Amino acid sequence: MSSQQQAQPLLIVGSVAFDSVETPHGRADMTLGGSASYAGIAASYFARPRVVGIVGEDFADHHMRKLSDHGVDVRGIERAQGKTFHWKGRYHENMKDRDTLETSLNVFQHFHPSIPDAYRDTPYVLLGNIDPQLQLSVLDQAQGARFVAMDTMNFWINTAREPLLDVVKRIDLLFINDEEAMQLADERSVVGAAEKLLRMGPKFVVVKRGEHGAVLFGPQLTLFVPAMMLANVVDPTGAGDTFAGGFLGQLSRTGALDRSALASALTWGTVMASFTVEAFSVDGICGLSAEAIAERRKTLVEMVRY
Repeated sequence: MSSQQQAQPLLIVGSVAFDSVETPHGRADMTLGGSASYAGIAASYFARPRVVGIVGEDFADHHMRKLSDHGVDVRGIERAQGKTFHWKGRYHENMKDRDTLETSLNVFQHFHPSIPDAYRDTPYVLLGNIDPQLQLSVLDQAQGARFVAMDTMNFWINTAREPLLDVVKRIDLLFINDEEAMQLADERSVVGAAEKLLRMGPKFVVVKRGEHGAVLFGPQLTLFVPAMMLANVVDPTGAGDTFAGGFLGQLSRTGALDRSALASALTWGTVMASFTVEAFSVDGICGLSAEAIAERRKTLVEMVRY
């Protein structure tokens, strides 16, 4: 891991939230969550992340410090009257399926991203899993962006397909899971879906497959990385956001887009996601040493070295 001084700034726009999660391993109530929180902390080990989001009056200072202590620039997080976005969910025994018990948007319902002037020339941008109309607004403001990645989910595919496709046309990389990729592309296979999605605009598509790893598709290029083999998965919440933050953080650190750089980003993103699922909230990715991260990546790389 290199110091942040060697990295390009990375702008992350998404949710900063409270999560209440129950899994077969226990429960955690009103803990720090949200796509921008997970991605920001993960990216901080590689890049200089700048987060734009919104929180309520109930968002305690120690939550904000958890972000800033990792080098996350929090000047773009607005504090508004009201309560912070809260999600509550319960995972099944298989740790894959989950039930959403409560979604209280609160102040996030009125979130209109305003990119600070100091952030507008940020070369790398990650659009978190938020309303495509908000993602379009960020694209219009972040005029200095050279590389833009986005994440999305089935909710937006079902409810905001047209603006979502407008975003897809304007980005460089799409993060999406396998089922959502097939749904968005109206295809029955992951490969067919990825090929169709590439024709829609992005240069690269990264299909997340949970415990089965991730696949990157690009021009004349397909790269696969397996998931880490873990003995104990405590809480899968935020793993995809962490993967995206680690991936794009590494890309911004190298500034390259060749096969080696993309493969490296896949592995670092996978490693960061593996730390996330070993604890509730962002605790699994807080306070990690460069040595611990590098050692886990070495284990991952050795798994696929033939």
